[in-house]
Amino acid sequence: MTTDTITATRTATPGSVPGSPPSSVPGTAGVRKASARGGFAGDTVPRHLARGAVGFGALAGALTLLPVVGPASLLLAPVGLIALRGCPMCWVIGLVETISAGRLRRSCSEGRCELTRARH
Repeated sequence: MTTDTITATRTATPGSVPGSPPSSVPGTAGVRKASARGGFAGDTVPRHLARGAVGFGALAGALTLLPVVGPASLLLAPVGLIALRGCPMCWVIGLVETISAGRLRRSCSEGRCELTRARH
């Protein structure tokens, strides 16, 4: 049995997160409610894009100013990583989750989860 199969089997309850700590509600041991948005999603698309502009701008500035300012320009790199909340790929995943928030619904039954379009 692969890891994907185990994960799919363990997420039989809608909104559960595999491997999460037990909850205080009887009968839901090991199940924690997931937020409506993904773990990387931002509050709004404009705010997420602003964080990206600051983050990528600081990272680009750290590298392009290196010949002019010297190693002191590398002090911009942590600013960029903080704005991106860790890594550029995590920011991109968050952008996709922020854009798709409310447009996709996850439904789980009989140990299988599916993504479907939300009805408006």
